Amino acid sequence: MFFILSKTISTLSVPSHLITLMALAGLVLLATRFARTGRRLLTASLVVAVIIGVLPVGKAMLLVLEQRFPPWRGTDEPTGIIVLGGAIDTAASAARGMVVITESAERLTEVALLARRFPNARIVFTGGNAALLGGEPPESAFILDLWESFGIPRARVTLEERSRNTRENAAFTTELVGPRPGDRWLLVTSALHMPRAVGSFRKAGLPVEAYPVDWRTGGWDDIWWDPPWPLNGINAADWAAKEWVGLVAYWLAGYTSEFLPGARLALKPDPEMVGGNQ
Repeated sequence: MFFILSKTISTLSVPSHLITLMALAGLVLLATRFARTGRRLLTASLVVAVIIGVLPVGKAMLLVLEQRFPPWRGTDEPTGIIVLGGAIDTAASAARGMVVITESAERLTEVALLARRFPNARIVFTGGNAALLGGEPPESAFILDLWESFGIPRARVTLEERSRNTRENAAFTTELVGPRPGDRWLLVTSALHMPRAVGSFRKAGLPVEAYPVDWRTGGWDDIWWDPPWPLNGINAADWAAKEWVGLVAYWLAGYTSEFLPGARLALKPDPEMVGGNQ
């Protein structure tokens, strides 16, 4: 139920969808006795679109998330590397007969560098079928061929193929690898997604060190740098809103260690989550 509810809410809550719904409602009302309300909705949708599109609202929301964890600068070899799914378009990949990578491609490409740098580290890919209606192959069906083309042997990769969201990534991966005292695991995912991902793994009881990739901002100094093209601003707001809604939902449901996790490594395993209990 949580999976379906979270997918539905995250889809409906992004600014571009809300603006579109406001405009459509306004257009419909124009043909009724509520035409004045319709005009107000149309005007409001235009004003909101301009504000979000021109001002760096979305970029500021992204920066708060991406600034929570700095780029990883470690040198010692970790026990393993956990890579979160979300970077493969499974429907398009199946239809075209080749791997189709999304905007989050760095989640997959950065592993080639880490694999060469740390030849003894385990590599775990966690990602099943995240489609709401199912029917698509899991991301894990494509990852071995892709990474083998990068020079990563298939035998070195462990697949976790059941998870559909970040909460399940954490629970099922913890169950799969079995955390032991002294283990050090790198967690590779998009910088804006890292707070929710780290919070979920901390809650599950698996110590992780954040290895953020797929940065969408350069820091607070360049918040006004991008040209104020409305579509760019609305796109940034969509990405940010999805993550903020996810953080709120996970915090309310008790699936994250804290509302907005930041850079630290200390954690205490949650007995309700260790071993995949949910």
